Amino acid sequence: MRIYPAIDIKDGNCVRLLRGSFDDVTVYGSSPAEMAKRWQDEGGEYIHVVDLDGALLGGGRNLSCIREICRAVDVPVQTGGGIRTMEDIQKRFDSGISRVIIGTKAVSDRDFVGRAVDRWGERIAVGIDAKDGMAAVEGWEKVSSIGAVELAQDMVSLGVRTIIYTDIATDGTLAGPNAGAMRKMASSVNADVIASGGIGGGEHIRLLEGTGVEGVIIGRALYTGAVSLAEAIEIGKAI
Repeated sequence: MRIYPAIDIKDGNCVRLLRGSFDDVTVYGSSPAEMAKRWQDEGGEYIHVVDLDGALLGGGRNLSCIREICRAVDVPVQTGGGIRTMEDIQKRFDSGISRVIIGTKAVSDRDFVGRAVDRWGERIAVGIDAKDGMAAVEGWEKVSSIGAVELAQDMVSLGVRTIIYTDIATDGTLAGPNAGAMRKMASSVNADVIASGGIGGGEHIRLLEGTGVEGVIIGRALYTGAVSLAEAIEIGKAI
């Protein structure tokens, strides 16, 4: 199981949200690029970056930070947040990004995802953030009427091969992942599913064993020291 250290960017800073709330923000650093270099140096093989301002408002609000991250590391970087146009995607790739994650736009415009996959293939992933099994959009501020699994199945039918699945209720809580939801998602689609939300220690990574997920994103637990990246990677390799 691959471990994806997370870097969430808001106003140019490394932050973490609690349960997706923009009213509950903790700042963990002022240089996302330095943080990315740290995660690479500690063994990270793939870095997960989210432009939170972009997710909420659209567009590449922290594009310069993303560019600096890609320059600072040699490992691949995936990013989402604010992807609304084909130009938004191209700008991410021009910045050095390896994989672009479409979120809100996947709910509102499935044809957009289809066009993106036709153009960039497996470099396009879809991020599905769920509240009570329903897909949330616009930085998690709104909940749609589309079920998360239903949306994922539709995206896979368009050729998407990677789904990043976040359980908002557990995100940032350090209380453990929603293993049941992750198992249901992974068993419902013919695609790699990356789990996100709730990891608070090594034992929580082990809870995902047998769920079928390809990897897990870890954020707050790394920043608080609840688990080291090296320890998480060793656990992941054993699963």
